[in-house]
Amino acid sequence: MVSRMDRNELYPIGDVARRTGLSISAVRYYADADVVTPSASTPAGHRLYDVSAIARLELVRTLRELGAGLGEIRRVLAGEATLRELAATHLALLQRQEARLRRRRAVLSTILSQDSTAEQVLLMHKLAGMSDEERDRLIDEFWTEVCTGWEPPERMTEWWRAARPELPDYPTTAQLEAWIELAELVRDTEVRQAVRRELYEVCTTGAGPLMTSSPMLDRLEAATPIGQAAMDAAREQVPPDSPRGREIADQWIGWLTGIFATPDDPGTPDTPEFRIQTADHMLAGAEWDRTPPQPEGPFDRYMALVTTVNNAHQEQFPWEWLAAALRASARPAR
Repeated sequence: MVSRMDRNELYPIGDVARRTGLSISAVRYYADADVVTPSASTPAGHRLYDVSAIARLELVRTLRELGAGLGEIRRVLAGEATLRELAATHLALLQRQEARLRRRRAVLSTILSQDSTAEQVLLMHKLAGMSDEERDRLIDEFWTEVCTGWEPPERMTEWWRAARPELPDYPTTAQLEAWIELAELVRDTEVRQAVRRELYEVCTTGAGPLMTSSPMLDRLEAATPIGQAAMDAAREQVPPDSPRGREIADQWIGWLTGIFATPDDPGTPDTPEFRIQTADHMLAGAEWDRTPPQPEGPFDRYMALVTTVNNAHQEQFPWEWLAAALRASARPAR
């Protein structure tokens, strides 16, 4: 608009208002506030603006719509601050406002999904606005109480405590809703007691002591690089019956047959039948992945909520690819 104007001409305030989209009173206000002053005046005292002043008024209007204050605009027009600095400041402000709106939306969504009392609403609002330190303290208190009164395996305790929510600076509504539910869950004394009973039973009864022992956990963790190799191969569409597929199948079977091996018992023998049986188990795992059961206990719910808060949905394990590789490896190598 400014480019089509005569750069040497002076324009009355009415024309300036029409060209900038500002009201006449707004143009006067910015002049009186020393933001953009008139370029000249008529003998009768009417304000006149040149093209440069009109361009500055258009910039003022834009910056005001973006939320800039008059002090900030004055510094930009005076060359004391750059537009980039102003934009960075206001982007950070908008992001904080957006985060507050998301927290409010999460609280309101939770209220709609529950028959919440006034006290619960106040609590949800407080939980949504917790700092990182407050969230960490709440989770630490939860696990301290869960692990009090018995001696859980040290490695398991480390794993439980490591599975904690890490809410990002600008979380989604779903992440905030999950955090509110999780925070309410871990504050509940009955839930803490239920998780303690559940984990105590898992670790101390049946095969629990064996499966949670450090040697067994070491053996289970040894499968991680083999599983990663299978995921890489499946992602790269490596044929399961290829030499690389057979190598991964051999590694998997070598790991699996050695899990329960002892000096007196070499473990499960590696036979074609065992490989086919293992392949069937892989297909059962694929079916479980397609229709996973709903979390049954409070610990399962805790882990599901942590996954949502952290947006940590992991890549699916290639059960079917590994099953095919195991079946192919059960045949004699060509």
